[in-house]
Amino acid sequence: MEQNFNLYHIFYTVARCQNISGAARELFISQPAISKAISKLEGNLNTTLFLRSSRGVKLTEEGELLYRRVESAFSSLSQGEEELARIHKLGMGRLSIGVSSTLCKYVLLPILRPFVQENPHIQISISCQSSYETMDALRKGTVDIGLIGAAENMEDLTFLPVMEIQDIFVTTRTYLSHLKERIPSNASLSSRALFSGSTLMLLNKENITRQYVDRYLSQENLTAAQMIEVTSLDLLIEFAKTDLGIACVIRDFVREELASGRLLQLKMPVSIPKRQVGFAYINPAPHPASVRKFLDYFGDAAAAQTAKPLPQGT
Repeated sequence: MEQNFNLYHIFYTVARCQNISGAARELFISQPAISKAISKLEGNLNTTLFLRSSRGVKLTEEGELLYRRVESAFSSLSQGEEELARIHKLGMGRLSIGVSSTLCKYVLLPILRPFVQENPHIQISISCQSSYETMDALRKGTVDIGLIGAAENMEDLTFLPVMEIQDIFVTTRTYLSHLKERIPSNASLSSRALFSGSTLMLLNKENITRQYVDRYLSQENLTAAQMIEVTSLDLLIEFAKTDLGIACVIRDFVREELASGRLLQLKMPVSIPKRQVGFAYINPAPHPASVRKFLDYFGDAAAAQTAKPLPQGT
């Protein structure tokens, strides 16, 4: 095919220049070499492509038909080269990210902003879904990168830590005051006792965070009087601010509420262990340039952490 391509390239140039000498100068090869190539192509096609005269060459009817096709092919090739050059020059590409709505709002968007500013021609799509769904999408190849909490059963994924988070229990001063009033006067007012008489608000059981917190509650033998399950961290925060109970939230995401006193952190005998949030991706894999650029962008800052063993659960 490569040999035929060279023959068609010579044919195309001769037809465009309408003489062999002009084509020879453009192609930097001798006139005899061009004549030999044309003769070979005519032999391969069993047809005459040019009528030769002292003034140059002219396409035959068959040559005109072939030239239209070859011209279209070379035009398409030129357009393809121009598009590739533009893609490389502008850094164009596509990137798909899977992330939960909570991590999207509180983690992804703030750190994504500077990357987008530096790479405005990379088209980014974001799928808001559970971390389990994101890991499944990574394995199926429907997303390039997932922002998730470090979890078990991630041996087939590479994990690039971004930040460490701390789950805490929060409530309002009002709810805590009412809760204390409901406890018998001769009972302890310890955090464990308060916890056992409270309404505990957690994410639903399909959430990785919920499963991580459930393991903690089981290990510490902590139970509550009743429980409310919700689908998002934002709802947990709003429910807690509405004096509905004690909510398990992520400290970094309620800093303003804690600083203002709108929410209070319930001090527990044993804190919930910290965990990591980071980017997960399939590796090794033939990642597009846009994905490699994204990983390189965040990889430099986290390179020292990637070699550490993953924490269990999330």
